[in-house]
Amino acid sequence: MDVNDQSEDILQSSYRYGTSTVNQSVRSQQLRTFLFGYPLHNSLAPLLHTKLFEGLSIPWTYSPMETQDASKFMPCLKAPGVIGCAVTMPYKVAMMSAVDEVTAEAKIIGAINTVFIRNGADGRPRYIGTNTDCIGVREAFLQNFPDVLNHSTGKPGLVIGGGGACRSSIYALWKWLGASMIYLVNRLESEVIDVIQSLNTAGFEGELIHVSSVEMAETLESPALIIGTIPDFPPKEKGEVTTRSIVNKFLSREKKGYVLEMCYHPRPRTEFFEIAIEAGWGVLYGTEAMIYQGVAQQVLWTELPLERFNLGEVKRAISDMIEKP
Repeated sequence: MDVNDQSEDILQSSYRYGTSTVNQSVRSQQLRTFLFGYPLHNSLAPLLHTKLFEGLSIPWTYSPMETQDASKFMPCLKAPGVIGCAVTMPYKVAMMSAVDEVTAEAKIIGAINTVFIRNGADGRPRYIGTNTDCIGVREAFLQNFPDVLNHSTGKPGLVIGGGGACRSSIYALWKWLGASMIYLVNRLESEVIDVIQSLNTAGFEGELIHVSSVEMAETLESPALIIGTIPDFPPKEKGEVTTRSIVNKFLSREKKGYVLEMCYHPRPRTEFFEIAIEAGWGVLYGTEAMIYQGVAQQVLWTELPLERFNLGEVKRAISDMIEKP
């Protein structure tokens, strides 16, 4: 899927929930977007969105709204001059019930990270919650490895972890990247069971397989795509050691594929990143997914095609802010 198809898909899908709220006159006004969450001191999102707005020559702003008071969310969103917002931990699940409607992908994933506005039939604004994290995963692979679908379609995918990033990664592998089934590897079996149950209850139709041992991994077909969603800590507990051993077993296979390491803080070149590189896989920094999910947010807010965004400058700015050996 090229960049024009991607932005067109995002925009056309958004108009299912109402009509446009933006035109050239509106884009010339000094409107606001914000990030709602706690804590936010390590977030790269303000830099990302500031650079994106600058590249578009739009005088909009993006600022952190760091708070532990969830009741501030809707008043902030409905304040004059606000054109949309981003949502992060710990509010991605709770704010699903605060907005007027939630998109299909957000319902299945079980969390929102973005709110965009469309006008309802009565002309009043409708606040729509969606999840662009899954788009970030999709585009990280598609934009960096143009032949990825030739390798991933009809092949298993693998997701490491059991949190929110795990769920959006599963959705992307199933919906857009052609995974025939998805292996789940995690230190806690209870988290995997919860992920599987919640996704299936929400309408997920893909096949999910909990890989619980190295012996089980040895019997399974090699994954074409692997997504890491866990923090960069050396494995210590039994479940962590087992998880690393299972992943290493897949990485050591003769047939290689592509890896997306979603963890990029405090350093993007994690231990898992290094292991995957050494094993001969193509590996992407997690900042790639972060950038593309942010661009998807801006496509929804500005209602501009992706071709208008200066991604080269944005990627340079993000690269300058993180440590790359």
